[in-house]
Amino acid sequence: MGKEQTDWKRMIFKGNKVWLATGQNGKPILKSGKVLIKYQLDQDYEYWVHENGVMPVDSLQPEKPEKKEHKKNRPGKKSLAGLDAKTVSDNTIFIYTDGASSGNPGPSGIGILLRFKDHEKEISRNIGEATNNIAELEAIKTALLELKHYDYPVRVFTDSSYAHGVLTLGWKARKNKELINSIKKLISKFGDLKLIKVKGHDGFDGNEKADFLATSAIKKGR
Repeated sequence: MGKEQTDWKRMIFKGNKVWLATGQNGKPILKSGKVLIKYQLDQDYEYWVHENGVMPVDSLQPEKPEKKEHKKNRPGKKSLAGLDAKTVSDNTIFIYTDGASSGNPGPSGIGILLRFKDHEKEISRNIGEATNNIAELEAIKTALLELKHYDYPVRVFTDSSYAHGVLTLGWKARKNKELINSIKKLISKFGDLKLIKVKGHDGFDGNEKADFLATSAIKKGR
């Protein structure tokens, strides 16, 4: 963006409110047909997305009153990807994890957001030199070690196909076997735990936050 002054305009991207980067002329800053957005003004990580996917704020249709009440009583349900909300109880613990590596291998960080009813806990931790796959796995392990109630339903969301595959789909791991086995042992302690794969950088609020926490952890360790 050079020395051009950047302003931020409130817009909608995939049903979520975001901030769109604009130039001094008030028009979006374009790069190869994509525009620059971020989910929070104070976050460092920004995303280039297709211009046509960003809409004015007034294009977001208001929810019906009864849906708002449902969201209040069951926090986080609207953001559950591929999960039947009817199978989730009020005691469900929601975990959003992400791992990031600068260099792969290189300086790495993990980001975790834990939600239980109206409570939230964030973890942003530098784990030193590692690969991206190790960081993704370490984020899941660290999150599970935070939990004390094995009888509560747990839903863990990750955008890592690798972590999802080796932990739940029976993929054969050539590396990181010790770490993978330790996570599987943790998972076996829970009566109702599901690891759910979500698409990365797709407006899924919990995982966007976990991504921010992971990338921030790398910068803190430098």
